[in-house]
Amino acid sequence: MKPQSNLIYEFAPYSLDLGQGKLFRSGKEIKLRPKVFDLLAVLVQHYGQVIEKDELMRMLWPDPNVLESALTVTIGELRQKLGGSDLIQTVDRRGYRFAAPVKIVNYESSPEDEPPPPGGALPVNSRFYIARQTDDEFYRAIGRRDSIVLVKGARQVGKTSLLARGLQRARESGAVVVLTDLQHLSNDVLTSLEKLLLALGERLAEQLDLKAAPHDGWRALRSANTNFEYYLRHEVLEKISAPLVWGLDEIDRLFGFDYAGEIFGLFRSWHNLRALEPAGPWRRMTLAMAYATEAHLFIADLNQSPFNVGTKLTLEDFTLDQIAELNDRYGAPLKNKAEVERFFSLLGGHPYLAQRGLYEMVYRKIDLSAIETKGDHDEGIFGDHLRRMMVSLERNRELYEAVRSVLQGKPRLTITDFYHLRSAGVLAGDSASDAKPRCRLYANFLTKRLC
Repeated sequence: MKPQSNLIYEFAPYSLDLGQGKLFRSGKEIKLRPKVFDLLAVLVQHYGQVIEKDELMRMLWPDPNVLESALTVTIGELRQKLGGSDLIQTVDRRGYRFAAPVKIVNYESSPEDEPPPPGGALPVNSRFYIARQTDDEFYRAIGRRDSIVLVKGARQVGKTSLLARGLQRARESGAVVVLTDLQHLSNDVLTSLEKLLLALGERLAEQLDLKAAPHDGWRALRSANTNFEYYLRHEVLEKISAPLVWGLDEIDRLFGFDYAGEIFGLFRSWHNLRALEPAGPWRRMTLAMAYATEAHLFIADLNQSPFNVGTKLTLEDFTLDQIAELNDRYGAPLKNKAEVERFFSLLGGHPYLAQRGLYEMVYRKIDLSAIETKGDHDEGIFGDHLRRMMVSLERNRELYEAVRSVLQGKPRLTITDFYHLRSAGVLAGDSASDAKPRCRLYANFLTKRLC
């Protein structure tokens, strides 16, 4: 395993130089054998996260004949080199966590190291990505090769960034990975189940560099689902020996179509085939699906859908501590704990708004007071985002009135309205009766326009 970047990580009094492949303590090199260095690099790069023993074994000892005792010995040697400290925590029956705070103190500039303008997924190596509890749960599910892994969260909460990192972990562990973003499919492709499945098959063939295209064996006498399943089994799974992880992003784009029940029923059937055909290829395939909208609003028979089986995860907004960590990674434009708390009070843990606010503070030198007083203005730093939210509400009078009732303190919204608005990231809460704006910035902006 070779260093994959030139980043230098500091966890006082140590610094780890991935480019040189060296560890230093107060400027003096500590000699490590290659496997010990590789182990430290993996732990530091995923600091704060639990890495499963099986995953570490796959990453550091690809040979399946190597015993887990090799990992135990290497962990012990690394701890000794680090002075027998508690930097490396053992998580009972699971794996290990690097517990020390880590900072990137020097690095060769690259797109992954500079904060991109907020919006969209963060590169997998970006130091501005903040891991949450769901990250560990997602990585474990992928590592276990669960049949279906569901990641649900409001708009702009970071689902695509998490999906990208889970897929990268799968690649590093030896799985074959494909990704389908449903937002990239044209409207014409979505007009029928057959067109959709053919398009999905073509993207599988392209990403896996398969010679057989789905239309080659498509038979008019078979249903679209049967044709696609035949292709997936005989031309995809039986042609690759490694586990297959198929990431499906923005899967809720399919919810409103008449054929939604059929395609999601097909996904559910592959989960069932793991038990019905234990010797079949289905145990080697994982579907990792990211979505925002509540599935039960659109799928009549949940017993025939994948949304009540497999591993179900919810990605939440940032906590106050995570906002403080993100502030540190931006160079601490929020100068003290009191400013971090003021920033959090206004934006909550909204990942996009937090990234946008800190980015603007660093690169446009906007101070916190200006964000607090002008953040909800149409021409403020969040103006484009807020106007888009307003336009969406104006297109749906029922949702518009539902939000108005919440702002007036007399919530009158149906359960369906509540789930729609929570999925869209406008409201937060556990039920329609305790619904509230997702953050104070939203409350301020919407109150001025709706009340």
